[in-house]
This record gives sequence, C-alpha cells and structure tokens, in this order.
Amino acid sequence: MSTDIKHHLTDEILMGYSAGTLPEAFNLMVATHISLCDTCRAQSAACDAVGGVLLEEYDIPNSQLQPDSFAATVAMIEQGAPIAKLPAVKKPSVLPSPLQDYIGGDLSEIKWRPIGMGVKQAILPTSEQASARLLMIPAGAAMPDHGHHGLEMTMVLQGAFQDDDGYFARGDVDIADSDLEHTPMADIHEDCICLAVSDAPLRFKGILPRIMQSFIRI
Repeated sequence: MSTDIKHHLTDEILMGYSAGTLPEAFNLMVATHISLCDTCRAQSAACDAVGGVLLEEYDIPNSQLQPDSFAATVAMIEQGAPIAKLPAVKKPSVLPSPLQDYIGGDLSEIKWRPIGMGVKQAILPTSEQASARLLMIPAGAAMPDHGHHGLEMTMVLQGAFQDDDGYFARGDVDIADSDLEHTPMADIHEDCICLAVSDAPLRFKGILPRIMQSFIRI
C-alpha cells in the first residue's frame, strides 16, 4: 500500500469496476492498482457503497430463505466453527498479489518473449474484449512512438518511465486514449516492468513496428 502514487484511475473506470462492466483485462488492472493505492481503493469502496444504495433505492427483493435455514444454522453453531487456515505469507514481490493470483505465480514464472529493441513481453490469457500483457523495458530504452485506436492503461510494477504525461513510478497508471501519442522511455536506473491492458491495437508511426505488430500482438 502506498500514498506516494501520483497517477490514479479515473472515477469512470472505478465505477465500471464496481458495476462489473469492465473487460476482464481492465478488471485485472484495477484490482492490481487498488492493491497498492490507498486513494483508489477508498474510491472503489465508495463506488461499491453507491451501488448498494441504488439496490436499496430500486427495492430489489432479497433471496428467500429455505424453511429449514434457521435449524441448519443452529446445528452449525452447535458443531462449532471450522478452524480457518491462515493464508501463507507471500514474500515481497514485483507483482502485487492480485496479479500473482491471476498468473498463478511470481515474476520467476513469466515466460518473456523479445519484441525488439531489448523490450520483452508476456501476453496474459484473458477475454477477447481486451488484451493484457507484462512488458519489460530495459533501463534507458524507449518504446516506439505510437498512438492508440482505443483505451490503454499501463501500470508500473518496477522501475519507472516518462512520457509527455509525466513521470510514472511503481503503482502509477498511465491512461492513454485515441487523442494521445507518446514515446514512453524507461528510467536509466532500473529496468521497467509494467502491466499494460488495451481494448484496441496500438497505432505505430514507424514502418518496422507496424510490420511487426501482427506478430507481437500489440
């Protein structure tokens, strides 16, 4: 958890997460970010609370209890509650817990594939509505200049990068839409690892990146 994060998710994205209307890849981004960001986690909880009020406002009926529900509950109390197993303590990791749970492991489990200029990626399995990938950008290296056909969110997990929108460190999320063209460059002090999700392919300017695009699925 951190209060040093400077670039947050929008209210619209957090409301979509609470309402369950986001693609799976975007849900992964939100869950990963709010596991580190106190501000957005509180805002997400507020969105959940608003949703609860709306349910009450529309007077959605509660599920009906079975006739023997009370007797079954008393029996469970008399038997005693089962002893809960404490979750294993996870070692500090580049990958926040929601991301570790999603991929079923830590950074050591990632199978990186080179995509040019020293950059590596690992595409994560998700629904067809949006893509999710991990990117590793060498320290001091830059991604090709590109725009966007849709919405892309990039969250820093290790290191940092800078583009026209500012400086992004661990936990920060860069939100780019079709109006933004940028050239993200990794900080020179450490390789930058990011989680990136998008609902449409990127729009590259250079000829070589455009030729490679169909192969690297970005």
